Amino acid sequence: MTTQDNAMLSKLSDSGQTVANPADDIRGRKVKDKDGKDLGKVDDLLIDQERKMRFLRVEHGGFLGVGETKSFIPIDAITRITEDEVHINHSRDRVAKAPRYDPDLVDSRTYYANIYGYYGYVPYW
Repeated sequence: MTTQDNAMLSKLSDSGQTVANPADDIRGRKVKDKDGKDLGKVDDLLIDQERKMRFLRVEHGGFLGVGETKSFIPIDAITRITEDEVHINHSRDRVAKAPRYDPDLVDSRTYYANIYGYYGYVPYW
């Protein structure tokens, strides 16, 4: 049976955990959309109770850190990872219209389910 706990996610940066191989840590890498356009950068990773990565938290927009927007993108959207970039299979416009990061809702299973649904993926739980 599925419980609320398996939908609880935390930021990797807050967990005290690290990526086993530092070369595999994609935080700080540029994010490119399906057309190769810049979306922003990977600000953080959301992990579940089993320490599996479930979402990218991407910062985009703004100027010099002012006015930036944060969005969650399911890891299912990743199509390719290079040394400097993370490529996803959605357009910049699609990401711009996605449900926004809301710190008051990040512990809500419904919030995560809405993000998965928006991008066309089935929630991991």
